[in-house]
Amino acid sequence: MGVGALFALNGGVVGVWASRIPNITERHGLSEASLGMLLLLIALGAIASFGLAGRATDRFGAEPVSMGLAVLGTVFLIATALAPSSAALALALALMGASLGAMDVSMNAWAAKLDAGAPREAMPVFHALWSMGAGLGAASGALTLSLGWGITTHFAGLGALGLTLALPLVVAAGGLGPSNTPGTGSLGPTFAVPPRALVGLGAMAGLAALGEGAMIDWSALFLVQAVGSTQGQAALGLTVFSICMVATRLAGPVILDRVGPRRAAVASGFVAAIGVAIALASTTPMGVLLGFAAMGLGYALIFPLAMSGAAKHPGLSPGRAIATVATLGYSGILVGPVLIGFVAHGTSLSHAFGLLLALALVTSVIAMRARLAP
Repeated sequence: MGVGALFALNGGVVGVWASRIPNITERHGLSEASLGMLLLLIALGAIASFGLAGRATDRFGAEPVSMGLAVLGTVFLIATALAPSSAALALALALMGASLGAMDVSMNAWAAKLDAGAPREAMPVFHALWSMGAGLGAASGALTLSLGWGITTHFAGLGALGLTLALPLVVAAGGLGPSNTPGTGSLGPTFAVPPRALVGLGAMAGLAALGEGAMIDWSALFLVQAVGSTQGQAALGLTVFSICMVATRLAGPVILDRVGPRRAAVASGFVAAIGVAIALASTTPMGVLLGFAAMGLGYALIFPLAMSGAAKHPGLSPGRAIATVATLGYSGILVGPVLIGFVAHGTSLSHAFGLLLALALVTSVIAMRARLAP
């Protein structure tokens, strides 16, 4: 329960921030290009923190590291609301990205340890809690705007509420006790060439993140351009995708118990590809939404399975293994939206989504050979 609360808190911070991006943009007079660069800093801060987070997790334990980073991530969220200038905002965003990214490594290491002792694969459920936290955080934007709350009040209030709810659960779960993941002596370099098995898992995570990032940034525009959806219909694209992703992750333990991680990962890539094909072939908004729903079903389990596989990699500490896969995975978030935009600019958005179909099939091929349980 404790680590699940931290997954929800991490997602909640991301959702709260995302819900107020238009207000932040207006306050600082940011152009689209400037906003894009600032958003990039979040991902870059996360990637820069992964190696250090892996070492800290292995040395001090996942529980206390996760708790400390949860507090830092919330503090830096509030700092984005207090930033007096664009430069200060950039620094706050980079630090928030680093804190949340490092927390991603430590809490996945904690979840993997619990997962190892569970009768069923539980990692997808933890990632479902992250998605639900992000959704609730995003919904808080509409609520606080209707109440007339300013950005600072919103961020500080929701941040304090999140910590108040999450940290007691972590303490009750033993987060302040002796670490169950003690230091391992010589941990090796912070950055090193990853073993081939981790490259495969990282590629799976990266391709799944690429698809999810493409949906976040381009699904609404695809609905408008491809089938002439209204703005209201277009907003449903990401909603349908996210609901199906959360539902599949919650059902993950049962699915994996029935078919096993490898078959689930292979099938997930095919389902995602079928979803893209349905969306591309559809001539109505309802058809595209059906395709997006299938994409949510397909992408849901791939990232958590890659994380779980990394934590079980023999001969490498969970912290370093998860940090390696997370680095490769987050590269997909960086590359995905830019790649879709580049291809769409040169051809069309439909052609760009066709690339997602091909990459989803590549994910299935990689899963056939990746170091996953049968």
